[in-house]
Amino acid sequence: MQRAERDLGIRTKDFARRIIRLYSALPKDTVAQVLGKQLLRSGTSVGANYREAHRARSKAEFISKVGDCLKEADETFYWLELMADENIVPRPRLSPLIGETNELIAILVTISKRARGD
Repeated sequence: MQRAERDLGIRTKDFARRIIRLYSALPKDTVAQVLGKQLLRSGTSVGANYREAHRARSKAEFISKVGDCLKEADETFYWLELMADENIVPRPRLSPLIGETNELIAILVTISKRARGD
């Protein structure tokens, strides 16, 4: 595994850990918990799918798994935005995580395009 790939594996795991900590700190009301569970599912699956991509048995499977990573990262962005828009968590507190989500999306788009030969 190349260094950049290993580093992204670590980065996506750290991202998942940040999502877990955010979820743990959410208010216990129904709306926060429902949105939080959606965020928890999508945010932690980015790294899991990235790990699976590197165990892919074919180029097509790799491209598919990277696509799954991208889909989950984009969904995570949606839940973070919704939490900020609804003032469940103050936007300034979410800004670093939203920024990291955007960076991961950009990286995954690049990986996907390169793998497809675009």
